[in-house]
Amino acid sequence: MYALVAMALSFAFVASHENREDGDPPSERPNVVLIMADDLGYSDIGCYGGEIRTPNLDALAANGIRFTQFYNTARCCPTRAALMSGRYAHQSGVGHMVNDAGRDAYRGELSRDSVTIAEVLGENGYATGMSGKWHVTHNLGSPREMIEPEVRTNWPTDRGFESFYGTVHGAGSFFDPVTLARGDEYIELDRDDFYYTDRINEEAARFITEHADSGDERPFFLYVAHTAPHWPLHARPEDIDRYKGRYDKGWDATRDARYERMKTMGVIDGSWPMTGRDSRVEDWESVEHKAWQARRMEVYAAQVDSMDRGIGLVIDALRKSGQLENTLVMFLADNGGCAEEIGPNWRSLSIPETTHDGRPVANGNDPAVMPGAEDNYQSYGVPWANVSNTPFRRYKHHVHEGGIASPLVVHWPDRIKSGGAFRRTPGHVIDIMATCVDVAGANYPKMHDGRVIEPLEGTSLLPALVVGDFDRDAIFWEHEGNRAVRQGRWKLVSRHKRDWELYDLAADRTEMTDLSGVEPERVAALSLLYDAWAVRCGVEPWPLAPVQSSAGK
Repeated sequence: MYALVAMALSFAFVASHENREDGDPPSERPNVVLIMADDLGYSDIGCYGGEIRTPNLDALAANGIRFTQFYNTARCCPTRAALMSGRYAHQSGVGHMVNDAGRDAYRGELSRDSVTIAEVLGENGYATGMSGKWHVTHNLGSPREMIEPEVRTNWPTDRGFESFYGTVHGAGSFFDPVTLARGDEYIELDRDDFYYTDRINEEAARFITEHADSGDERPFFLYVAHTAPHWPLHARPEDIDRYKGRYDKGWDATRDARYERMKTMGVIDGSWPMTGRDSRVEDWESVEHKAWQARRMEVYAAQVDSMDRGIGLVIDALRKSGQLENTLVMFLADNGGCAEEIGPNWRSLSIPETTHDGRPVANGNDPAVMPGAEDNYQSYGVPWANVSNTPFRRYKHHVHEGGIASPLVVHWPDRIKSGGAFRRTPGHVIDIMATCVDVAGANYPKMHDGRVIEPLEGTSLLPALVVGDFDRDAIFWEHEGNRAVRQGRWKLVSRHKRDWELYDLAADRTEMTDLSGVEPERVAALSLLYDAWAVRCGVEPWPLAPVQSSAGK
């Protein structure tokens, strides 16, 4: 029944969009605020079972809905490309990271046959703004020297955002982030007491307030893209102190407690067994540096806590300006918890040699150095990422559930009346663009800037927001040779250069019982679906082969 109602609702929206004249959008279109966390695990926030204090996100969930089977692409920039374009990352030019590998699916920046949410909504009467991490271009110039590129392409202001405050690159110091920019120019730190998570939220709240005060009658689209809680482990001392001693019982106890809360809350099915502790991780009683290990998670929790506190500023700005009721707020994460262990020889644009005031930076996960301050770069590593992804297997980079499962909290009081409800419909980040187009009554273009624009791949989630669950088409993943397809309850998945595994996610979402040996026909059918998708999207075997030079031919 839900599927029929959802289908009818979708047809009604499509028909209304096609029949209206250009420039005459429906009245009372909602504002859209899209908030993304960076390297946040499925179970980290309170309303998904975590012990970290997230009262603002929890309140949005209590008065909105939570998707329990929403997915990202397992890595930061591919997820952001798919999110912004409504197409799979390879189709959007970011099949891996932001380096140009010499083929269309791996150009390392947004393709020109895609449009962004900001471009579509902006051309349909929306004001557009962004605060935070962009990370879908390699067009950076010399950011350490504050030199913009000679010909700037694919910055936010080139792709539909009227205003932008944030970083063009990916990770970096929370106290001195590289590529900090306003509009289309690099800027110096703009606070004496600078902390990037705070500034992202402050600028987002300012956008809302100034838009209301300006008298601009357009609805707005605001993209708030955090770097928290991605490494490095950087947090304010007072935030870290809030979690002092919280993790002294270790990862097993923390993980077990999350698992029980998730079952009690209804986030997961109580019949799904929790995956075992990662084989690389010791039993807590055997751990040598307990204080340092606990401190790693304390700082991570502080980063999530401060992000939530700042999201409260954004929600408060909506409330004070009278816009909260008719604003669609969506919160999600770009991949699962990150198991990367920072080593002393790690070097990149993200890791400076000195702090902003010239002190040397200690680089690497060293138990002799307590993490949290600006002068060291550490991560929370395998054991705590295993906790973040409770109850699932694997991590960021991988397309088992631990790498791709994301919270999705949706709040829209004018349309969502089932406060605190769950939605079990599988969804994917490619669906966010389709949802924005749908709720805005917007026209998705066939041409943009003289270029042919390829169709959307995503499905609008609007029926799930206002009616209930509905049937979703197959969805696909590939990252660094890790690959998967999900169709209905069935998921076919493999790690790089390994055999396919088959799981019935309705009975076994923790992927504990591989059914490939007893369901060979289903494996064959799903693998054919995957192969056809991979060809259509330009997916190539990993690692990528060198591009052959045409010189002399």
